Amino acid sequence: MSSQSQPQQQGNHKNLEEEKEEEENHLLQAECESIPLSSPHVTPSNWEHAYKEEEEEEKDTVYAAKDKVQIFDLESSGGGGSTAVPPFSWRKLWLFTGPGLLMSVAFLDPGNLEGDLQAGAIAGYSLLWLLMWSTIMGLVIQLLSARLGVATGRHLAELCREEYSNWARLVLWILAELALIAADIQEVIGSAIAFKILSHGLIPIWAGVVITATDCFFFLFLENYGVRKLEGVFAVFIGTMGLSFAWMFLDTKPSEEELLMGLLIPRLSSKTLRQAVEIVGCVITPHNVFLHSALVQSRDIDIRNKGQVQEALNYYSIESSVALLVTLVINLCVITVFARVFYGTEQANGIGLVNAGQYLEERYGGGLFPILYIWGIGLLAAGQSSTITGTYAGQFITEGFLKLNIKKWLRALITRSCAIVPTMICAIAFNTSESSLDTLNEWLNVVQAIQIPFALIPLLTLVSKEEVMGSFRIGPMVEKVAWSVAVLVILVYGYMLLDFFMDEVDGVLFGFLVFLGALAWISFIIYLVQHSGAIPSIMVRSPNSRGFFSLSGN
Repeated sequence: MSSQSQPQQQGNHKNLEEEKEEEENHLLQAECESIPLSSPHVTPSNWEHAYKEEEEEEKDTVYAAKDKVQIFDLESSGGGGSTAVPPFSWRKLWLFTGPGLLMSVAFLDPGNLEGDLQAGAIAGYSLLWLLMWSTIMGLVIQLLSARLGVATGRHLAELCREEYSNWARLVLWILAELALIAADIQEVIGSAIAFKILSHGLIPIWAGVVITATDCFFFLFLENYGVRKLEGVFAVFIGTMGLSFAWMFLDTKPSEEELLMGLLIPRLSSKTLRQAVEIVGCVITPHNVFLHSALVQSRDIDIRNKGQVQEALNYYSIESSVALLVTLVINLCVITVFARVFYGTEQANGIGLVNAGQYLEERYGGGLFPILYIWGIGLLAAGQSSTITGTYAGQFITEGFLKLNIKKWLRALITRSCAIVPTMICAIAFNTSESSLDTLNEWLNVVQAIQIPFALIPLLTLVSKEEVMGSFRIGPMVEKVAWSVAVLVILVYGYMLLDFFMDEVDGVLFGFLVFLGALAWISFIIYLVQHSGAIPSIMVRSPNSRGFFSLSGN
């Protein structure tokens, strides 16, 4: 009996080993299934390699798995094919609130504030309607950016790297970096002006630039204590801006009737056309399109679970809409304050960030707290917050296009240095007069205007592709609306460029170079549109595609 039981025991031992091996493979397979569907195809033969590769890449991503905010528990996560969307929850909305705050800061940066105050001083209340509709157009673009990030688990720069050929990808990256540097210069100098105002001139512009460059790292360091801590800092910044500009609004007492008429009745004249173009140009910024698609990945979402993806899109749509509503109110306050104080005055055409506070002080200097310092505090909050998001966007753009596997702190140092060096040069070179800073601001707006088509067109190309978005590609109606918004924005920026260079072109050589640049700009836009397949897609797409919220496709 013992001779028969020995082979039997060996057989049982062998079966146990096989079962253990199968269980280990099953666990490995389950872990590999957490790899995003947008990753290269994973087969059973390369599960282990793919898992190790994903684990290695996660070490250097901006949002590692341990840093993400946990939303869904195991019981509610469901299977990979689950399409059920749970009922609305205030708790979940609170957990999803944050990325929209960081995104909305681009609607309140110092460049926007300067556009607001000049629009109010020169055009009065007449362009408030355009600000409202521009914010709505900006919301459409930002919702698409968030949709791309949630549905694919990747951000715009990463997807552009795979979507386009090497030369096109290189051009897109260079243009994105130049636009980011231009925006960062405006933001840092805006903060430096605020430091000068609040220190009563003791801190010069160049010193304010240095302070802003260094304290940016301090605020980014807060992310080590959790994403929610950094988002809380931004809530404080936006709250500070809201309180400051609301205080100015109450101090100056703009006309409520004119404000309401400005919102509801479209008015535009040849004298205010330039300010109208600037309002549209300030609201939709290229680096913010890249930024939002990455920020939404700070929440732990299983992109294989359609119910989770749809629920996340719903909550992100709500929080983004509320965040941009707040920015609209703040921008309205700034425009109406300067419309009330400076519209129709001799100072209207010469007002800017540098002298705006002093002019306000001359008119409304009394009171419990001088309006000059209220303006300075609001400007400082705008500059500081937008500088941090600019650094954030730089990290995503650089890592996405170049696939740099470096530590977060080193990536932040590189992207910060790329912007701060030209900012220091500009601060020293252009800090000779208020007019020179205004000239610098115009050139920086031109750089961003050049880039905007090369952020919008790739975004719309990707969110319209089923192979990228799966069942969450946008529907034909949303696609038409989105392309209409993009065309309108590109035309506005094109008019801005034409108007600027018509004034600035002097000499045959410079004119020829501008002509070649314009030809290259238009040619690259045509290439991107042809690559997108947008025109035939819009014409023949079936109605059974998903809109912003629809899961059923009806």
